[in-house]
Amino acid sequence: MIDSIVKPKKISAVFKKQIKDTFKNKMTLIQFVMFPLLALIFTEAIAKGQQDLPNTFFVTMFSSIYVGMVPMVNMAAIISEEKEQNTLKALMLANVKPYQYLTGTGTYVFMLCIIGAVMFGLIGGYGGMVFMKFIAAMLCGIVLSLLLGSAVGMLSKNQMSATAIVIPVSMILAFLPMIATFNSSFESVSRFLYTQQIKYLLSNPKEMIMTLERFLIMGGNLLIFLGVFIFAYRKG
Repeated sequence: MIDSIVKPKKISAVFKKQIKDTFKNKMTLIQFVMFPLLALIFTEAIAKGQQDLPNTFFVTMFSSIYVGMVPMVNMAAIISEEKEQNTLKALMLANVKPYQYLTGTGTYVFMLCIIGAVMFGLIGGYGGMVFMKFIAAMLCGIVLSLLLGSAVGMLSKNQMSATAIVIPVSMILAFLPMIATFNSSFESVSRFLYTQQIKYLLSNPKEMIMTLERFLIMGGNLLIFLGVFIFAYRKG
């Protein structure tokens, strides 16, 4: 009974700490709205003036890039910084479990990402169930990127080494599906990435077909990222 009360308090403490850290560095918040704003600018300036280009073309493109980069980069930065400052070690000594730390930190970044996801949905002009499906697809990708960013952050010795890993990885995950749109030969490789599967869903939110291949790729990625994070957390 006591343990069930303490656990939410630990998660809440980690969550509140991340909020305080963000207000010390407000530039972090810009990352969560930058890509939606780019989607809006490109949609208004280009897509709506081109009859052969769907109005949602840039929304799909930038939302898939957003999913592949923003959650991952921010989670890796937060965790690696706390490792470098020995804050993470203090939390571990306070008996904060891996899932408690991941839930507290991940929920904070996840909630910020929801703002961007909603902005993309509004810019795309989606409504009703199509809007909900679009948001759901984005959130699935965001969760996977959060887990991967967490794993990278935990495996890195400091923030500099985390940045050296997460930037190229996030760029591959974010931009390879975009390149595959223009060059089908890249799709044979990118189809095994969860970001490519998310892009398929975002490209057609009305249908939102979850194939067995899509489920296996996304589910497999989730288990691998979560497993690596837990292993690295316990290793310390």
